[in-house]
Amino acid sequence: MDALTASLSLLRLEGIGPASYWQLVERFGSALAALRQPPENLTRKLPDRARAQLAEFQRLEMDSELGQWALAERQRCAEECIYLLHWEHDSYPALLKEITRPPPVLYLCGNPDTLSLPQIAVVGARRASRAGLDNAQAFAAELASSGFAITSGLALGVDAAAHKGALQGAGKTVAVLGTGVNRVYPRRNAVLAEQILAADGAIVSEMPLGTAPEAGNFPRRNRIISGLSVGTLLVEAAVRSGSLITARLALEQNREVFAIPGSIHNPLARGCHHMIKHGAHLVETSADIVEHLGGLLSGMAQQPGLFEEKAATAGVSLPGEQGAIIRALGGDPRSIEQLARDTGGDTGELMACLLHLELEGLVEQLPGGYQLTGSGARTLSALAES
Repeated sequence: MDALTASLSLLRLEGIGPASYWQLVERFGSALAALRQPPENLTRKLPDRARAQLAEFQRLEMDSELGQWALAERQRCAEECIYLLHWEHDSYPALLKEITRPPPVLYLCGNPDTLSLPQIAVVGARRASRAGLDNAQAFAAELASSGFAITSGLALGVDAAAHKGALQGAGKTVAVLGTGVNRVYPRRNAVLAEQILAADGAIVSEMPLGTAPEAGNFPRRNRIISGLSVGTLLVEAAVRSGSLITARLALEQNREVFAIPGSIHNPLARGCHHMIKHGAHLVETSADIVEHLGGLLSGMAQQPGLFEEKAATAGVSLPGEQGAIIRALGGDPRSIEQLARDTGGDTGELMACLLHLELEGLVEQLPGGYQLTGSGARTLSALAES
């Protein structure tokens, strides 16, 4: 029995997850050696069903329930063109192997070589603001065009925007799932998953085929996102969120963490500010990240034209009233009353201008007021330069 089949069999044992797997491998030397141990040598907490599974394996090996499941799983992967990467295999990503107790086996759809590229994880809130989505997509596009693969979790919100940005930047992107790779979640992003594969990217999971989206799977998924990446960019996140867990894991894994600051009035900026206080690099453009990590792209052409250069040269033409509103909004949300006072305009004309700016994607409405989107913030920078 080879190492991959033995690992699949051990992981199928009732009550055994990655942590228990590594405890057993570290103690006995290999997955197969662990499977051949008497139940009392493994753990006192081994469930009754696991003891029965183990006893059957030791009698029948490949003809046992565990052995047959492992063979069937390998056959299904072969039929569906899904790669199985054992942690000892040459194609297993080297960075991921460095983390504490990495996934013993990775399931992968797409191009396995994508996992060897330098990756930046881009994570953030599912219910991000328009500004957060704009920033995620724009940062990802620029980083992808600079040679980084963009890694995220295919969730709604920032994750999806990051994958789309990577595709927009003609780069590669890696989606890490908390389900089986043949069960894309959420289903709303099924088309996006197809686009990722069509662009020579990859969809990855440590979960067996068909695994459902259970809540406990996603923290495990997060350690893979950060573990694959040389750095993690936090776009928007609440203080208690999965995205913040990913950023903390990245710090624990000795990886770089970057965070985009936001308004002190935006609750989704608090997670970013928290991470900046605890060691994350404050970034305002993708150039900040490329400059910090660019040495990892030796031999890759870094394409010019990052945010600040585009903003300065794009040439902004806005009617005076709209430009005044952009300037009045600045970096913080403002109410209608505050904008009317700051611009000195009539409320009816102000509402018409705000509607136009919202349709142009430069501002977004919040409860009680308006704020700039990512495009609006870059427009503000360009206005300041003009």
